Amino acid sequence: MQLRPSSFLPALLALACLPQVAAAATATAPGAAYQVLSRLPLAGAGGWDYLSFDAQHRHLFVSRGDRVLVIDVDRHKQVGTIADTQGVHGIAIAPNLQRGYTSDGKNASVTVFDLGSLKTVATISGTGEKPDAIIYDSASHHVLTFNGKSGNASVIDPAKNAVIGTIVLPGKPEFAVSDGAGHVYVNIEDKSELVQIDSASNKVLQTWPLAPCESPSGLAIDSAHHRLFSVCDNRTMAVTDATDGHQVTTVAIGDGPDAVVFDDATSMVYSSNGESGTITAVHENDPDHYTVAATIPTQTSARTLALDPKLHRLYLSAARFGTAKQANGRPTIEPDSFSILTVGHR
Repeated sequence: MQLRPSSFLPALLALACLPQVAAAATATAPGAAYQVLSRLPLAGAGGWDYLSFDAQHRHLFVSRGDRVLVIDVDRHKQVGTIADTQGVHGIAIAPNLQRGYTSDGKNASVTVFDLGSLKTVATISGTGEKPDAIIYDSASHHVLTFNGKSGNASVIDPAKNAVIGTIVLPGKPEFAVSDGAGHVYVNIEDKSELVQIDSASNKVLQTWPLAPCESPSGLAIDSAHHRLFSVCDNRTMAVTDATDGHQVTTVAIGDGPDAVVFDDATSMVYSSNGESGTITAVHENDPDHYTVAATIPTQTSARTLALDPKLHRLYLSAARFGTAKQANGRPTIEPDSFSILTVGHR
């Protein structure tokens, strides 16, 4: 990942005339810009992938190789660890069940933990190979893992803590989202496609092309307006109509995006661009029109993020890379350089 110069525009100044952001703007000074507010160093080795936010307990869950770190964002400190999650990628939150679920890529399993005590309560084996993305679908009350190596999705019944079904997908799945109304969507990275799943029947309903998007990874949803946001390797965000799959528009973003979130209250879409070391902030003017409102400097390697919908802050994982290469060809990580970046308004 290479850092390239970037600049940013004051996000709220650009948006001050938009009524959609009035609620968020009341808590910030006029013209205040998004910026890195703090960095929380977290010692220890290991890579990282997804982050997930538990709004009820104000906990940020950070994947970290073979464990999940739990951060109290209001106290700005680590308060727990979910251990023995080998090759963990994602963390799904089920607030109504008071359970969290991790996708343990190396073990083809899911670790179940209590959101209050943070204690592990079960391990579910038998998912597809290398489970990556994981979500909780509130409509079906099922947990789904999206399995990178086997090219399918595993359906888990939380009441049984068991895999109860498999959904065959047309390629390698990446991020997934639920609309909460019976549909699940997942990017297919190697085919540049977007799949719509019926979460009641666990069947693929539609497969839609994402061209000119290449290698889509991160995916977010504006459920109220039925819009999906896929971020892609070729510096492109594709906006798709979730009802019929037609491409609404594309938006230019930074290099190396791997995650995207949508803030309903401010109508803002945020893409974390790990190679550029930036966040692209895109405003949804209306469901069919989008404007880049800011390019926010972060740090090279900060490619995944999570949203705090209360404070409208973003949390990103990042570390400094060394010059040597690992066996898998990726750069080495400098010891004890891993940290969580908090991005928001001063």
